Amino acid sequence: MKVPALIMAGGRGKRLGLAVEKPLLTFLGKTLIERVVEAVESAEKISEFYVVTSENTPKTEEKCLKSGLKVIRTDAKGYHDDLKQAIMKAQLRGPVLTVSSDLPALTGKFLDKVVSFYEKSRRDAVTVLVPIKKREELELSVSSVYDYEGVAYAVSGVNLIDGSKISEDKIDEFAMVTEEIDAALNVNTLEDLDICQKIMKKRESSN
Repeated sequence: MKVPALIMAGGRGKRLGLAVEKPLLTFLGKTLIERVVEAVESAEKISEFYVVTSENTPKTEEKCLKSGLKVIRTDAKGYHDDLKQAIMKAQLRGPVLTVSSDLPALTGKFLDKVVSFYEKSRRDAVTVLVPIKKREELELSVSSVYDYEGVAYAVSGVNLIDGSKISEDKIDEFAMVTEEIDAALNVNTLEDLDICQKIMKKRESSN
């Protein structure tokens, strides 16, 4: 099973308090968007991908277009609305993998694992969640919380949804809970950026 992917790169990144667009933040010599694109390109279970931008990220859009990447611009009305708009613009009617552009530890191998998990789940959607305790252990912020079966988790920014169901109010959803670094590291604040770089530097030097 292969699926198309959307890299969501249209958010303001207000918590960083910087003039630079969040996807263009430098992370150990590469921008965040470059790291995520490399992960998506290396995944065996991804057939094609688009970078989803908005008026908030014109420089990110310009960089991606110059790199020959396929870009979809949305209206910046919020994550879910932008996702819905991107899916409809690209006419993606089957399973679609969505990935946040602020996941510096992401790998193709992990994304393949998510696609396989979705395939086995036989659900309309799968959201990847990280235990809040794991984020706290790493001393990272928790910006988005998702309640699943009565337990609060940190949202990872990786999801898979049947594009044909995107306009429905209720869908059959399942969760993939993981403590893997691929999903646990995401950058919401400058403190997160510093901590994630230290973790990744240590990880990359040990490989």
